[in-house]
Amino acid sequence: MARVSLQNLNKKFGTSVAVEDFSLDIADGELVAFLGPSGCGKTTTLRMIAGFIDPTAGRILIGDTDVTDLPVHKRNTGMVFQRYALFPHMTVSQNVSFGLEMHKVAPNDREARIREALDMVRMTALRDRYPRQLSGGQQQRVAIARALAIEPRVFLLDEPLSNLDAKLRLEVREEIRALQQRLGLTTIFVTHDQEEALAMSDRMAIMYNGCVQQVGTPDSLYENPANLFVADFLGKMNFFAGRLQGRGAFMTEAGCVLSVESTRGDATRLGVRPERILISRTPGTCNTIAVTIASLTYLGAHVDIKLDGPGNMRLACQLPNTTASRDLSLAPGLQAFASFQPQDCVLFTE
Repeated sequence: MARVSLQNLNKKFGTSVAVEDFSLDIADGELVAFLGPSGCGKTTTLRMIAGFIDPTAGRILIGDTDVTDLPVHKRNTGMVFQRYALFPHMTVSQNVSFGLEMHKVAPNDREARIREALDMVRMTALRDRYPRQLSGGQQQRVAIARALAIEPRVFLLDEPLSNLDAKLRLEVREEIRALQQRLGLTTIFVTHDQEEALAMSDRMAIMYNGCVQQVGTPDSLYENPANLFVADFLGKMNFFAGRLQGRGAFMTEAGCVLSVESTRGDATRLGVRPERILISRTPGTCNTIAVTIASLTYLGAHVDIKLDGPGNMRLACQLPNTTASRDLSLAPGLQAFASFQPQDCVLFTE
């Protein structure tokens, strides 16, 4: 395997900037997710690493080798595409063999590599089938096997789960992560799905408009987002406009004074996650706001609740589906109290 170093990568298409000054070091055996909305530059960056797109500026190193100007077949990366890109006229084993042939692997070694790759993704029994005879999850496994068969130094995945249904997506993402950890593969995973990135990655690079907004572990980014975009894109967050009023007190535009642990004097927004908000029929001990239940959405494991507060304040709350929460007997129109702890408040500037 190998580490990857992206140094001031830029990509322009005409006058349009797709990626701007992207720098990141990825450790040997690490799985890093590029996360962001459609059009933010994450797939363009991945394709520059693979060699399908030439950067306008910057360098790409795999291990100690500068691969910026090397063709695709000399970079020793294995890529799984969003739509799998299997050849419909080839069997499973022939699809896996194709990459080996392109890398000029000797015929005597080729069969052993095919068998090993198919064993890793549990597709050996279906090696003689054609893609049209496979389910979406099985086709995905073949695409992974084809990428792994060439024994890549870096494993690249471009939205590999987007075409699978919800249950299968969960199963395949667990399989990919387990396989990556077992093989110690340096892996870059592109997705717009926050849950996938949180569940699979060692670190995430959140992108917007071609720029990296923040890089860090899933928990550090979720708990301490660097700006409003990261906070709003990664999960959900309630925002209060206002300003700090003295040490540890944030005055909202609606006139609520909220206790905070931060003393960031230039803060104009306070954020709190929906799952950190508690609902009760009596006032809480800290940061309590009188609210009216606007709506409830039952989602099995939890209930999403919309709350109307003073002025035009609108809050989102997420309660776990427990006996205690059901005992509250919440219903639209009910008067209640929302509260949260100072340590759950995050402050931002504009």
